[in-house]
Amino acid sequence: MPKQIRLNAFDMNCVGHQSPGLWTHPRDRADSYNTLDYWVDLARTLERGKFDAIFLADVLGIYDVYRGSAATALEHAVQVPVNDPLMVIPAMAYVTRHLGFGVTCALSYEHPYPFARRMSTLDHLTGGRIGWNIVTGYLDSAARGMGRTEQAGHDDRYEIAEDYMQAVYKLWEASWEDGAVLRDRTQRRFADPDRIHRIQHDGPHFKVDAIHLCEPSPQRTPVLYQAGASARGRQFAAQHAECVFINGPSKTVIGAIARDLRSRAAGCGRDPADLVIFTVITAPTTAEADEKYRDYLRYVSEDGALALMSGWTGVDFAALPRDEPVRFTARNAMTSALEAFTTADPDRQWTVSEIARHAAIGGRGPVLVGSSVQIADALQDWVAETGIDGFNLAYALTPETFSDIVDLVIPELQTRGAYKRDYAPGTLREKLYGAGHARLPASHPAARVRRG
Repeated sequence: MPKQIRLNAFDMNCVGHQSPGLWTHPRDRADSYNTLDYWVDLARTLERGKFDAIFLADVLGIYDVYRGSAATALEHAVQVPVNDPLMVIPAMAYVTRHLGFGVTCALSYEHPYPFARRMSTLDHLTGGRIGWNIVTGYLDSAARGMGRTEQAGHDDRYEIAEDYMQAVYKLWEASWEDGAVLRDRTQRRFADPDRIHRIQHDGPHFKVDAIHLCEPSPQRTPVLYQAGASARGRQFAAQHAECVFINGPSKTVIGAIARDLRSRAAGCGRDPADLVIFTVITAPTTAEADEKYRDYLRYVSEDGALALMSGWTGVDFAALPRDEPVRFTARNAMTSALEAFTTADPDRQWTVSEIARHAAIGGRGPVLVGSSVQIADALQDWVAETGIDGFNLAYALTPETFSDIVDLVIPELQTRGAYKRDYAPGTLREKLYGAGHARLPASHPAARVRRG
């Protein structure tokens, strides 16, 4: 029996997510990102395709590293303007019954106390279908927007994140015991105060002395995603994440990261799922898919792609020769983004021009072009050769890319027995890990703080 492939849709509450310039294509609808109709229609399409979740990226700050200015990002809509991703989730949840919602929230600039309430609220409103992508940020422009001179150092941000996680685990898992909520109309008792506890956290970066404001939600702690691929990020993911997103341009880069993550997770007594970020361009025939790809290339913005890559890596690509290999230099940004194009694959050297062309559709991830049969073959090959569990599928055009996957690729995978024909019941965690797994397992660090 072939391995069942997991699929998430990768989107962002903005005009230009991972393919700068393609918003100008006449069939693209990304510029309607600021309407509920866009998100509701997309959610219905994804549930029709039995996607595990829609995964919403987010970023605080503007990409202003390229040419030392935000002008290119603003002109080409490179992840700006960008709206709050949490706001669209309740509308999508209302028109679906099974689709999960992974949302990116940076912990660098919000105290754990109000954040824990926000995630519990979403878990209630979605019926236990919420997940949190834990990020620490990578743009100095975000730090300046929050009144700081610059962001904390790369590894320091993960130390802050460790402290943050301990605080939110206590709020979600230790404040309200199971059975604390009575809803007893006859006795006029909503809750039992003796089973509700003020948690105290006195960490190096955060202090909390409070009762969690929400009654326990279906999952308590949301499904935990993480995308850090640096050495420090992988260790954090191995300890905390249930699903890890891996980004890179080749099987060589991604396979090595996946193997290292699994080794680190095993050392922590855990086994998170690995999901690779891809962009798929498909059509009923190979010729039609190739023509669609050529058509898309007419609308890309390589300048926009370099603005995106400069923000991710902290390197101003405008200051480098276009046709010389890019070298690794330490930056206080997304370390893994620069490693992917320099040191991660010693047999491949990337020039600035090649990075610009590669990142123009799909950002850092691979782009697959072909018929539904070819795409299904490729996805299964990636799973077999790298050990990953599934894919976070970005779009070239929206909603066209997602509709093509639902109508063409998923039926092919289902025919092969490599993709589910229906959702499992229960919360997002139960759909991913089976009945009876609504809450984090005993092997997870959050379980250590539980009461009762």
